[in-house]
Amino acid sequence: MASSHSTIIFMATLVILATSISAKEYIVGDGSGWTLDFDYQAWAKDKVFTVGDTLVFNYAPGAHNVMKVDGNNFQQCNIAPLLNGTLTSGRDVIPLKTSGMKWYICGVGKHCELRKMKLAIAVLPQTMIPAPAPSVSQSSKLAVPSIYGFVVALFGGLVMLLA
Repeated sequence: MASSHSTIIFMATLVILATSISAKEYIVGDGSGWTLDFDYQAWAKDKVFTVGDTLVFNYAPGAHNVMKVDGNNFQQCNIAPLLNGTLTSGRDVIPLKTSGMKWYICGVGKHCELRKMKLAIAVLPQTMIPAPAPSVSQSSKLAVPSIYGFVVALFGGLVMLLA
């Protein structure tokens, strides 16, 4: 009975950890950051964003900002009305809490209109089904080995528990 109870607790812990492991942090623009004349739609094209992931916008404070807008304001680079205010820290972390389309623009000058500082992404619901292997980028090269090591350690613990 105690062994069965321990197994159930371990499996519940595994499910919770698997969900948290699958969350990813995306540095918008990778090494280029949030800057002028970068093709953010091309950057986002091969990425799979899911609920629980985070976006990180890196830029020089005062030079840019991040504004969450709706689809119409995104198309026209219109900075009003804002959905969640203006972010100005230079390292803005945005958790993706809900599924659906998300739109972000820079509201400084004509950075959105003339210099392509805009990003639209589709956020998928969180599932337990693994996403396809991501394309190799600078940020994923660092994250993948630690995740695999953690998963191997978890499964090793399960094997030892059941033995």
